[in-house]
This record gives sequence, structure tokens and C-alpha cells, in this order.
Amino acid sequence: MSDPDADPRSLSDPDADPRSLSDPDADPRSLSERGTSETKRPDPADDLAGPPEVFPPTLREVMLRPRWIGMLLLCLVVAGVFAWLGQWQLARAVQVNPTAPGATEQVRPIGDVVQPGEYLNDPLVGQRVEASGTFVPGDFLIVESRYNDGVKGYWVTGQLRLDEGETEVAGPVSVAVAVGWAPSMDAARAAVEKLEAEASDHDPVEVTGRLIADEGPVPPPHGADPQTMTRMSPAALLGRWHDVDELSVFRPYLASGEPFGGLEAISSPAPEEGSTVNWLNIFYAVEWAVFAGFAFYLWYRLAKDAWEKELEDLTDAEADGEGPDGAAATRG
Repeated sequence: MSDPDADPRSLSDPDADPRSLSDPDADPRSLSERGTSETKRPDPADDLAGPPEVFPPTLREVMLRPRWIGMLLLCLVVAGVFAWLGQWQLARAVQVNPTAPGATEQVRPIGDVVQPGEYLNDPLVGQRVEASGTFVPGDFLIVESRYNDGVKGYWVTGQLRLDEGETEVAGPVSVAVAVGWAPSMDAARAAVEKLEAEASDHDPVEVTGRLIADEGPVPPPHGADPQTMTRMSPAALLGRWHDVDELSVFRPYLASGEPFGGLEAISSPAPEEGSTVNWLNIFYAVEWAVFAGFAFYLWYRLAKDAWEKELEDLTDAEADGEGPDGAAATRG
């Protein structure tokens, strides 16, 4: 038989808090309702744990990032180009078909060795050639500071206008010729007068001598006559020659083996036999290999600098109690 004074809530709700039956101010909700709605009180141990621990990246992790992978690929391309240039230099360091010993002493037509306007290849420097033509009057010039067997003196030079058919070039062609050596300026000037008189007859001549590369013009010594020449340079001589309209000129000059105009013969010994190995090309090839290695070193150095800066930022952030971006950072 039920108790007439019992609280109806206790009969309908088995989870009702017994305290609510005797305390009218008690929370009328059941224990299960209050358990789900009340916020859990924080654990003091959570406050002692602090922020998550920050793990700095390793150098390997930095290098594996997309940015540095892309930089590495670029360095591979650059190093590949440098390696190709080094191989190209090596291929030209060794002469596959070197000049035969004594080949420069065989007299050849000048047009078979070089053409007007062309540079003289190293194996052909000192090649003995022959040319026929006539000297142009008024173009015998003196070049100073020329040594003949260790004795300082002067060269007399002239413009030899080649006969038609000597070269493959159409039109007038000339070559600068060193016709002889004089021990003094007076002797050189006397030879010039004689040569001018002979050239006025336009008699054909044949010249045999050595082809030598242009020495390049240089300014005259300080205080000297502006017209003074101390280098045998066809380019400089061309500026003082006459009758040069549409004229083709050889870049090298011809040192005559037989003197003209009463001058002494120019001492012009046979060139020394060169090595079949061009050490300058080998040096360039080594340089390109060093450049290729430097491309990889540069990538490594830049990546390492970025890694060291990141570690420095993390250290500064830990000292400030924050991550590098103002918040704690973690590495998963």
C-alpha cells in the first residue's frame, strides 16, 4: 500500500536525488541530468604540463622541402652545363691530327695557308710561304724597337699588292711585308729611299718568308712622334697606306727571308715544335669542373643558412615563451 505523503517524483523518477525530497531548494533535476550538464572541474596537473614541446627541424628536413628540392634541380642543370663546357675544352686540349715535324719549313702558296681577313691558326704560325706581286710606292714605313739576334734596330715594311689569283678573294689584295732590318734609323731611311725608287718601276717581285700573327698596335712612347710604331701590326699599317679602296688585307704579316733595298736579313728561326697537348684548354676544363662543384656547394650553403636561421628563430621564440609565429609550434 503506497504512502500518501510520499513525493510523487520519487515514484515516477527512480534516478531522483533523495535530497530533493527533503530539501525544497535542492536541484529538481536527476543525478544523470546534472552529470551531463555540469562542466568538469579542471585538473591542476594540466596546468603543470605547460605548452607542447617544440622540436626544431633537422638539416635533412629543411633540404627535403619543395623549395630546396627545386633549387637542387636548378643546380643540377647549371652543373650539367658547366660539365659540358669542361668536356668541350678537353676535346680541344689534345690535337687529334698534330702538325707533322718540319711542316712549317715547307714553302706553300700564301693562299693555301690563310685567306685575307682570316686569323692565323697556332699550328701555322711561322709557316714559310711564297707570294708574288708588286710593292706599292709611298708605303714603305719604319717600325722601331726590333731585335735581330739580340741587337736592337729597325724594320722597314712595305705593302705588297698580290697578283690576281694568289687568293680566293676578288679585288685587290695586299699583305704587309717586313723587307729587312737596319741597325740605325739613318740606315733604315736610306733603305726606304732606295725601295721607293725601285717600287716606282712597278716591277714584279717574289717574296718568300714566314707568316707571323699580328702583334697588335700600341701607343707610341711618351714624348715620341705620334707616328712612331713599335709593333708590327698590319692593322696599324693599313691606316697609313695609300690606295686602299676596296682593299682586302691579310691579318698576319710576312717576314721576308731575303732582304730588299740593301737591308740585313731578318732573323726568323723555325718555330719550336709544339706539344700535342694544349695545357691552357686543360686549365679551362678544370675551371669548369670547379664551377660545377661550386653550384652544389652553393645550394648546400644556402639550405644550411636557412636551417640555422630557423633554429635561431626558435631559440629566440622559446626565450620569449612563444613559437616563432607567436604561438607554440610542434613537429608531428
